[in-house]
Amino acid sequence: MSTTASVRLRGYRPADETAAVDVWRRSWQHAYPAIDFSARLAWWRSRWRDELVDRAQVRVAEIDNGLVGFVTVDPSGYLDQIVVTPQAWGSGIAAALIEDAKRLSPNRLELHVNVDNARAIGFYRKHGFAVAGHDVNPHSGAAVLLMRWPPAESGAGDRSPTAP
Repeated sequence: MSTTASVRLRGYRPADETAAVDVWRRSWQHAYPAIDFSARLAWWRSRWRDELVDRAQVRVAEIDNGLVGFVTVDPSGYLDQIVVTPQAWGSGIAAALIEDAKRLSPNRLELHVNVDNARAIGFYRKHGFAVAGHDVNPHSGAAVLLMRWPPAESGAGDRSPTAP
């Protein structure tokens, strides 16, 4: 996979829907191989249309006119999804997308991440996010961390059980 030098970030277009949902599904399938995400495709498409595209700014990353990732940021600064095709993990595309998200919401970004997703937690920490709380995903019941950028200035620190 090419590096970020050939990545182009741009605004979402309705014609991107099929590719975006496919990248989302493949990424999650790679991260959680025991779950059949293809069986949930109709739900994902509905969520994409009704909850993300309708309410958030969506930026896509593409290489050679092929969509390889995206990020969604709603007006409150909530980053619901940042997704990169598994073939491009580690290429710098996610870093470019997170920087774009910070540009879209320069005062604050918040997100939830599954506590068992150590790769993502490490990525967010590397990019300046800190754990701001613990929660449960209302759809799956999975334990999640609330992460925030920039970290609170209170000096409370990161008390996450997954902290190094």
